[in-house]
Amino acid sequence: MTDTALTSPSRNTLRAAVRARPHTVTLAIAVILYGALSYAILASSGNPPVQFRLDLSPLLRASWVLQAHVLGAVATFAIGTVLLLGVKGRGMHRMLGYGWVGTMSLTAISSFFLIGLNGNSFSFIHALSAWTVIVLPMGVAAARRRDIKSHRKHMTGMFVGGMAIAGLFSFLPGRVMWSIFFGV
Repeated sequence: MTDTALTSPSRNTLRAAVRARPHTVTLAIAVILYGALSYAILASSGNPPVQFRLDLSPLLRASWVLQAHVLGAVATFAIGTVLLLGVKGRGMHRMLGYGWVGTMSLTAISSFFLIGLNGNSFSFIHALSAWTVIVLPMGVAAARRRDIKSHRKHMTGMFVGGMAIAGLFSFLPGRVMWSIFFGV
């Protein structure tokens, strides 16, 4: 037997896993990047001890746009989780889905008025917001056409990209969400 014969099944297994769960791979890469960035940020400030705490005062002192953005993001995450775990195709799914579209729109659009991660200009997270504004109507149109495969693809992609990945990076050290949950 050659080395190629031994490694081909494992390569095929990996490829099949990536095709079956592409969002899992994307999330794994995002978590690794988040960990590396957080470590670098904390190391540059002398590795202060990090403690979990809950302090809403940074959010209460923030602008109304940031407060609306966080409210929209929390509602979108909660509704999206219920939709992903619940029964599909029923009246409740449709009602919650329209609520999700509204809160996702609020979250994406309000993000264009928030800067600071990249100085006084847009950051890579704003690309996710632009993508959401474009794909959101496509996901709704797919559902109305009864193209469930496209609808599922668009909406799950927005949940993973717009909520999970962008949400993860909102918890970088020094940002408002970090200061709400972690004390240094």
